[in-house]
Amino acid sequence: MIAIIDYGMGNLHSVSKAVERLGCEAVVTDDPRVILEADGAILPGVGAFGDAMDNLRQTELDEVTKAYAASGKPLLGICLGMQLLFSESEEHGRHEGLSLLEGKVVRFQGDFKVPHMGWNKLRVEQAASPIFSGLEEGHVYFVHSYHAKPEQSSDLLATTDYNGQVTAIVGRGNVYGMQFHPEKSGDLGMQLLGNFLNLTRMRKQ
Repeated sequence: MIAIIDYGMGNLHSVSKAVERLGCEAVVTDDPRVILEADGAILPGVGAFGDAMDNLRQTELDEVTKAYAASGKPLLGICLGMQLLFSESEEHGRHEGLSLLEGKVVRFQGDFKVPHMGWNKLRVEQAASPIFSGLEEGHVYFVHSYHAKPEQSSDLLATTDYNGQVTAIVGRGNVYGMQFHPEKSGDLGMQLLGNFLNLTRMRKQ
Protein backbone atom coordinates (compact mmCIF):
# COMPACT_ATOMS: atom_id res chain seq x y z
CA MET A 1 0.00 0.00 0.00
CA ILE A 2 1.21 3.49 -0.94
CA ALA A 3 0.36 6.40 1.37
CA ILE A 4 -0.31 9.74 -0.34
CA ILE A 5 0.44 12.21 2.47
CA ASP A 6 -2.45 14.66 2.85
CA TYR A 7 -1.34 17.92 4.46
CA GLY A 8 -3.95 20.09 2.79
CA MET A 9 -2.07 21.06 -0.38
CA GLY A 10 -1.75 19.42 -3.72
CA ASN A 11 -2.65 17.10 -6.49
CA LEU A 12 -3.53 14.26 -4.14
CA HIS A 13 -6.13 12.42 -6.14
CA SER A 14 -4.40 12.60 -9.52
CA VAL A 15 -1.33 11.02 -7.92
CA SER A 16 -3.49 8.43 -6.19
CA LYS A 17 -5.22 7.46 -9.44
CA ALA A 18 -1.86 7.18 -11.22
CA VAL A 19 -0.58 4.81 -8.51
CA GLU A 20 -3.71 2.69 -8.84
CA ARG A 21 -3.35 2.56 -12.64
CA LEU A 22 0.10 1.11 -12.07
CA GLY A 23 -1.35 -1.71 -10.01
CA CYS A 24 -0.72 -0.55 -6.43
CA GLU A 25 -3.21 0.24 -3.71
CA ALA A 26 -3.12 3.92 -2.76
CA VAL A 27 -4.66 5.74 0.19
CA VAL A 28 -4.81 9.51 0.68
CA THR A 29 -4.26 10.00 4.40
CA ASP A 30 -3.09 12.28 7.21
CA ASP A 31 -3.06 9.41 9.74
CA PRO A 32 0.50 8.94 11.06
CA ARG A 33 -0.05 5.24 11.75
CA VAL A 34 -1.28 4.55 8.22
CA ILE A 35 1.62 6.51 6.71
CA LEU A 36 4.29 4.80 8.83
CA GLU A 37 2.91 1.34 8.05
CA ALA A 38 2.76 1.94 4.27
CA ASP A 39 5.14 0.18 1.87
CA GLY A 40 5.90 3.50 0.16
CA ALA A 41 4.91 7.12 0.70
CA ILE A 42 4.43 10.05 -1.66
CA LEU A 43 4.55 13.72 -0.60
CA PRO A 44 2.80 15.69 -3.35
CA GLY A 45 2.15 19.41 -3.37
CA VAL A 46 1.05 22.49 -5.26
CA GLY A 47 1.33 25.98 -3.79
CA ALA A 48 3.73 27.98 -1.64
CA PHE A 49 6.62 26.43 0.31
CA GLY A 50 5.99 28.37 3.53
CA ASP A 51 2.28 27.51 3.64
CA ALA A 52 3.10 23.85 3.01
CA MET A 53 5.62 23.69 5.85
CA ASP A 54 3.17 25.46 8.18
CA ASN A 55 0.55 22.83 7.37
CA LEU A 56 3.01 19.99 7.88
CA ARG A 57 4.10 21.36 11.26
CA GLN A 58 0.58 22.06 12.50
CA THR A 59 -0.42 18.46 11.79
CA GLU A 60 2.99 17.09 12.93
CA LEU A 61 3.29 15.44 9.53
CA ASP A 62 6.74 17.00 9.19
CA GLU A 63 8.03 14.66 11.90
CA VAL A 64 6.04 11.76 10.48
CA THR A 65 7.63 12.31 7.05
CA LYS A 66 11.10 12.47 8.59
CA ALA A 67 10.42 9.28 10.56
CA TYR A 68 9.21 7.59 7.40
CA ALA A 69 12.40 8.57 5.56
CA ALA A 70 14.47 7.24 8.47
CA SER A 71 12.66 3.89 8.27
CA GLY A 72 14.39 3.11 4.97
CA LYS A 73 11.15 2.67 3.05
CA PRO A 74 10.85 4.53 -0.29
CA LEU A 75 9.64 8.15 -0.10
CA LEU A 76 8.90 10.31 -3.15
CA GLY A 77 8.31 14.07 -3.21
CA ILE A 78 6.53 15.48 -6.26
CA CYS A 79 6.69 19.14 -7.42
CA LEU A 80 6.39 21.25 -4.25
CA GLY A 81 6.75 17.97 -2.35
CA MET A 82 10.23 17.58 -3.84
CA GLN A 83 11.20 21.12 -2.82
CA LEU A 84 10.06 20.44 0.76
CA LEU A 85 12.71 17.71 1.03
CA PHE A 86 15.42 20.42 1.01
CA SER A 87 16.85 22.56 3.79
CA GLU A 88 15.20 25.86 2.93
CA SER A 89 13.38 28.00 0.38
CA GLU A 90 13.47 31.69 -0.44
CA GLU A 91 9.85 31.72 -1.65
CA HIS A 92 8.15 34.77 -0.02
CA GLY A 93 10.88 35.00 2.62
CA ARG A 94 13.12 32.35 4.14
CA HIS A 95 11.45 29.10 5.21
CA GLU A 96 13.02 25.96 6.65
CA GLY A 97 12.21 22.68 4.93
CA LEU A 98 12.37 19.04 5.99
CA SER A 99 16.19 18.93 5.52
CA LEU A 100 16.17 15.37 4.19
CA LEU A 101 18.46 16.72 1.46
CA GLU A 102 20.85 19.66 1.79
CA GLY A 103 20.21 22.57 -0.52
CA LYS A 104 18.11 25.64 -1.19
CA VAL A 105 15.03 26.34 -3.30
CA VAL A 106 15.42 29.58 -5.28
CA ARG A 107 13.39 31.57 -7.80
CA PHE A 108 14.24 31.61 -11.48
CA GLN A 109 16.18 34.77 -12.29
CA GLY A 110 16.51 36.26 -15.77
CA ASP A 111 14.77 37.78 -18.73
CA PHE A 112 12.60 34.80 -19.58
CA LYS A 113 9.13 33.48 -18.83
CA VAL A 114 8.40 32.48 -15.24
CA PRO A 115 6.84 30.12 -14.28
CA HIS A 116 8.64 27.45 -16.22
CA MET A 117 5.67 25.67 -17.76
CA GLY A 118 5.64 22.96 -20.38
CA TRP A 119 7.37 19.87 -21.70
CA ASN A 120 11.15 19.67 -21.30
CA LYS A 121 13.62 16.89 -21.94
CA LEU A 122 15.18 15.08 -19.01
CA ARG A 123 18.94 14.69 -18.94
CA VAL A 124 19.96 11.72 -16.81
CA GLU A 125 22.94 12.53 -14.58
CA GLN A 126 23.09 9.31 -12.52
CA ALA A 127 22.14 6.50 -14.91
CA ALA A 128 22.84 3.80 -12.31
CA SER A 129 19.91 4.94 -10.14
CA PRO A 130 17.10 2.35 -10.07
CA ILE A 131 14.61 5.13 -10.78
CA PHE A 132 15.82 5.01 -14.41
CA SER A 133 15.74 1.25 -14.81
CA GLY A 134 14.80 0.32 -18.39
CA LEU A 135 14.09 3.92 -19.42
CA GLU A 136 15.36 6.24 -22.13
CA GLU A 137 15.56 10.02 -21.89
CA GLY A 138 12.42 11.85 -22.93
CA HIS A 139 10.14 14.78 -22.12
CA VAL A 140 8.17 15.45 -18.93
CA TYR A 141 5.80 18.23 -17.84
CA PHE A 142 6.93 21.06 -15.53
CA VAL A 143 5.02 23.89 -13.82
CA HIS A 144 7.15 25.85 -11.31
CA SER A 145 8.62 29.26 -10.52
CA TYR A 146 11.20 28.01 -8.00
CA HIS A 147 13.83 25.31 -8.40
CA ALA A 148 16.07 23.34 -6.07
CA LYS A 149 19.85 23.66 -5.92
CA PRO A 150 21.24 20.56 -4.16
CA GLU A 151 24.47 21.01 -2.22
CA GLN A 152 25.67 17.50 -3.03
CA SER A 153 26.10 16.67 -6.72
CA SER A 154 25.48 13.00 -5.96
CA ASP A 155 21.87 13.88 -5.01
CA LEU A 156 21.22 15.25 -8.50
CA LEU A 157 19.83 12.36 -10.56
CA ALA A 158 18.41 14.21 -13.59
CA THR A 159 18.25 17.75 -14.91
CA THR A 160 16.52 19.70 -17.63
CA ASP A 161 17.45 22.90 -19.42
CA TYR A 162 15.46 26.09 -18.95
CA ASN A 163 17.81 28.99 -19.53
CA GLY A 164 20.38 26.94 -17.62
CA GLN A 165 20.53 23.66 -15.75
CA VAL A 166 17.44 22.94 -13.65
CA THR A 167 17.05 20.16 -11.09
CA ALA A 168 14.48 17.62 -12.29
CA ILE A 169 15.00 14.47 -10.18
CA VAL A 170 16.88 14.10 -6.91
CA GLY A 171 17.59 11.11 -4.74
CA ARG A 172 19.61 9.80 -1.84
CA GLY A 173 19.14 6.31 -0.51
CA ASN A 174 15.41 5.69 -0.18
CA VAL A 175 14.41 9.36 -0.63
CA TYR A 176 13.51 10.62 -4.12
CA GLY A 177 12.03 13.79 -5.57
CA MET A 178 10.66 14.83 -8.97
CA GLN A 179 10.15 18.52 -9.78
CA PHE A 180 7.78 17.71 -12.64
CA HIS A 181 4.45 15.91 -12.39
CA PRO A 182 5.03 12.26 -13.37
CA GLU A 183 1.30 11.58 -13.38
CA LYS A 184 0.88 14.28 -16.06
CA SER A 185 4.01 13.42 -18.06
CA GLY A 186 2.79 10.71 -20.42
CA ASP A 187 4.45 7.34 -20.74
CA LEU A 188 7.85 8.42 -19.38
CA GLY A 189 6.32 9.98 -16.28
CA MET A 190 4.28 6.86 -15.58
CA GLN A 191 7.34 4.67 -16.12
CA LEU A 192 9.33 6.74 -13.63
CA LEU A 193 6.50 6.50 -11.13
CA GLY A 194 6.32 2.77 -11.85
CA ASN A 195 10.03 2.40 -11.09
CA PHE A 196 9.48 4.09 -7.73
CA LEU A 197 6.64 1.68 -6.99
CA ASN A 198 8.90 -1.22 -7.97
CA LEU A 199 11.29 -0.12 -5.23
CA THR A 200 8.52 -0.61 -2.69
CA ARG A 201 7.80 -4.10 -4.07
CA MET A 202 11.46 -5.09 -4.09
CA ARG A 203 11.86 -4.05 -0.47
CA LYS A 204 9.04 -6.41 0.56
CA GLN A 205 10.65 -9.43 -1.13
